[in-house]
Amino acid sequence: MEWRGFGAVFCVLSCAALAEAAPSASSAVPVPDGGPVIEIEDVTRFYALYDAANGLPTADQLQREYLDPGSEGLHHFAKVRRISGTAIAASLEKNPQLYADAKRCMGPLPQVRARLEAALRRLGELYPEARFPPVTIAVGRGKPVAVGSPANGVQVGLEALCAANALNPDVEDRFVYVIAHEFVHVQQASAIIDDEHPTVLAGALGEGAAEFVAELIAGSVAYSRLAEWAKGREQEFETAFVPEQDRTDLSRWLYNGEGTREWPGDLGYWIGYRIAKSYYQHSTDKRRALRDILEMTEPRALLARSGWYPGIPLQ
Repeated sequence: MEWRGFGAVFCVLSCAALAEAAPSASSAVPVPDGGPVIEIEDVTRFYALYDAANGLPTADQLQREYLDPGSEGLHHFAKVRRISGTAIAASLEKNPQLYADAKRCMGPLPQVRARLEAALRRLGELYPEARFPPVTIAVGRGKPVAVGSPANGVQVGLEALCAANALNPDVEDRFVYVIAHEFVHVQQASAIIDDEHPTVLAGALGEGAAEFVAELIAGSVAYSRLAEWAKGREQEFETAFVPEQDRTDLSRWLYNGEGTREWPGDLGYWIGYRIAKSYYQHSTDKRRALRDILEMTEPRALLARSGWYPGIPLQ
């Protein structure tokens, strides 16, 4: 799957999902003995080469000194997203400022790793069925922000996520919450994640569940500004959502750019999050509720049991 959102602003965050291995009991990946694996060394190697070449490494250098000795996660990222020394060199030439600006996101990475390790351990405590493939933060060709699968883990493009300021102005928080969101997608059922033509409700709940669980384990959602933009207008937006929930045209609710103050983009993330949160808060068995949210295959059934209604006050 590919992490999608603010698609009109960043092509990296839109486009179709990658057809990769779907979650199943047989694909479970237990937490490693040393804890969740979050690789950040590829970033260090890239910028060592970048600095030595005064910001202009050649395609051959990028291939031999950055990609070839890279982590397994980087190798998978390169394979599924057509990242090569030639592709990165072309991106560097076309948009050098993207890579220069991304250096500022290197500093917080050790703390990002520590916070993510704690968040993923928390996921394992709350949801023992969780899969724990590795997370790799690396440098790519400018897009996408992140991809993931149960078998191969989550790969994040440092330069792409570093540029996604609209998600959260704080770099450390942005990396933690976005990666936690993406890691939740690794846990979800293929019926939701791999559906190429979801309804508005299914899409909103797929993304909203990832937002809710990211908040539960890491402290906040990836789309931190949506609640701010929607504050005081919950009933207005959610009332508009209800008659459109069975449509397959997602353009008003998901993957539709940053939007405006009048109609923020990706409101489906926020509404789906509120439905999932309502389900969890109304449940007496929180562990079972979390399992239901993560393993959801019937969005309408979960909605019916959630207690949600337009404008519902939630804690």
